[in-house]
Amino acid sequence: MACAGKSAAGIFPNRYSLLNTYVNALTMEETVACVEEIIASRTPTQHVVVNASKVNLMRDDPKLAEIVNACPLINADGASIVWAARKLGVPLAERVTGCDLFQELVAVAADRGYGVYLFGAREEVVTEVRSVLERRHPGIRIVGCRNGYFSEEDEPGIVADMAASGADMMFVAFSSPKKEYWIHKYLDQLGIPFVMGVGGSFDIVAGRTVRAPGWMQRAGLEWLYRFAQEPRRMWRRYVIGNARFVRYAYSLKREKKGSLQNG
Repeated sequence: MACAGKSAAGIFPNRYSLLNTYVNALTMEETVACVEEIIASRTPTQHVVVNASKVNLMRDDPKLAEIVNACPLINADGASIVWAARKLGVPLAERVTGCDLFQELVAVAADRGYGVYLFGAREEVVTEVRSVLERRHPGIRIVGCRNGYFSEEDEPGIVADMAASGADMMFVAFSSPKKEYWIHKYLDQLGIPFVMGVGGSFDIVAGRTVRAPGWMQRAGLEWLYRFAQEPRRMWRRYVIGNARFVRYAYSLKREKKGSLQNG
């Protein structure tokens, strides 16, 4: 399936304003087609996914909001975004999580011969991710693999090595907003066509974090599973953060309703 409708500015189709950001209402298949267009164009492109936590961060950090909203392809990662889209009348095709997209793109890379660079997490985690992907996808071209621990002085050399790797896709396993800032800062120097932040996806692929069962993912309850695993660490993100997100979505809905009535 072709990703038809890309504008001259490079923004991809079915793009809607939602919660102080944008979301492309695309299926997984359509998203993958867009990524392949990006690779074919050889234009360095930053990809992001948005969820409740990132929307909250963007409200507090205008620079982060600017970086995210400049990305030409933005997917709805969280069930909270899908819920808010329904409330606000935005026709999202489906939820496309960062973890699922990462694994789908790796499979495509193995099939098409694209070069993959894995960056971030602890050394033992990123090494295990490489081993897992090579077992799952014999013949995959992993052209670089590096942990996420380095000094600021090391960065120019690291970026130069990445730029020389010949990668077509790069996956950055930092937390937000570090990954958005880092990719934005070095995107042009990297020269890699598609660069995506994947957060904790490396831990999932390496088996260090257990993902929610399929039925919980489909029901939009993956956040509850994560909270049950690490309640102390996830309390602020999933209880306080989600409550703040819900209030924000309802405030926008009231504003929209009031605007329609006044108009």
